[in-house]
Amino acid sequence: MTLRVRDLHEGEAEELVRLTRSRTLGAGLVHRAQIVQHAVDGLSAPEIAARLDVCKASVRFWLKRFNARGLPGLKEERRSGRPPTYTAAERSAVITAALSRPADLDLPFACWTLDRLVAYTNRP
Repeated sequence: MTLRVRDLHEGEAEELVRLTRSRTLGAGLVHRAQIVQHAVDGLSAPEIAARLDVCKASVRFWLKRFNARGLPGLKEERRSGRPPTYTAAERSAVITAALSRPADLDLPFACWTLDRLVAYTNRP
């Protein structure tokens, strides 16, 4: 039996096209929207899998989820796992330091090493 995507509700077609062409959204969401768009265009799950270089099971999973939940179903659900080790503010501070020039921070070296970055971000 061939898995087909359901008929789109009002506004879904335009939003789906927007998602497939986005350059600012996450790559995973864009990829899942492309799966659905190919199904809307009439491609079968094996054809979509071959075109997007994903397994057929993934294509079927996302088409079933779209049929059940619509566009919100294309977003990934929160996953269980270890909580983050560092806060967003701590990560931001390390990234900001790493992207800056040490000389601009009155440091006596010209480039960062991991040891220097650790010492700088852990200073009192």
